[in-house]
Amino acid sequence: MICDYCGNERPIEGLAEGARALRELDFRAALTARIPEAEMEDRRILSCPNCGAQIEFDGAQHAAECPFCATPVVTDTGVHRRIKPRGVLPFALAERDAHKAMNDWLGRLWFAPNGLQQYARKGRKMQGIYVPYWTFDADTRTGYSGARGTIYYVTRTVTHDGKTQTVQEQRIRWTPKSGHVARFFDDVLVLASRSLPKRFTDALEPWDLAALEPYAPEYLAGFRAEGYTVELTDAYTEARDKMQSVIERDVRFDIGGDRQRIHSMDTDVSAVTFKHILLPIWLAAYRYRGESYRFVVNARTGKVQGERPWSAWKIAIAVILGTILAGAAGYFIARNQ
Repeated sequence: MICDYCGNERPIEGLAEGARALRELDFRAALTARIPEAEMEDRRILSCPNCGAQIEFDGAQHAAECPFCATPVVTDTGVHRRIKPRGVLPFALAERDAHKAMNDWLGRLWFAPNGLQQYARKGRKMQGIYVPYWTFDADTRTGYSGARGTIYYVTRTVTHDGKTQTVQEQRIRWTPKSGHVARFFDDVLVLASRSLPKRFTDALEPWDLAALEPYAPEYLAGFRAEGYTVELTDAYTEARDKMQSVIERDVRFDIGGDRQRIHSMDTDVSAVTFKHILLPIWLAAYRYRGESYRFVVNARTGKVQGERPWSAWKIAIAVILGTILAGAAGYFIARNQ
């Protein structure tokens, strides 16, 4: 904890040495509402009527600008009962560094409107947001049946336009194959929010989850925390899809050969656990000529993603210049011929 006014520093209390290991929660218990009371909390949530973001605020604040879409009105939706965050990944990037990363990213967008670039560079404050995620652990065993394909070649004689020649023709010999694969999945990550396009948040990965700290409210000082809007069961469905694609890759590797066919896979999933974690981003939401533009920065790595704005006049000039250059090239080619 660092004071913005005098620079005084104080270590975050309650984080005993060796307490970094984050305890998982039992998924089956959560489905039957048997989560211990100590793992739940009541949080005051304000909801944006435009993008649907749910932001946690302190009791003294009743309205603010939405950090995700710059809508100036948010409405109080009362107190919500939620699963507590189990871990938090602290901010490692200062706001000025995030602002520079965003401006550098904008500068590489040739067809972005100059007005938006200038507007963004005026130094408007970026919002530090802790975005909610679920992580899942699971032990899996999969029985499968399929076929291994081995490529071989046969020599054939063909006649074309009166000419005879020999060619090598590729063929595949299929052999039945069955077996079992096993994999333990650790921290399968699923976004627990719908406020930002998933293509943005996916592109911010990977996250250094090994640096997760046990959750403490002090980490949220000076930042916002978004409440999760993707429920646990829906998140688990997405996590299973991610697991299944990895299992399919394992099965293909186990089948071997040059080609693989998978006829069936039967997966047994056990020891499923989960945790709710918060990951840090810097967010800028700008309204420019009636449109909202959002830019997000991974507050650990500085990776930037955002909505790409387009300048109609820049595109028109580029098309005109391209037409002129193509016409000039065609003229000189014609003269040389």
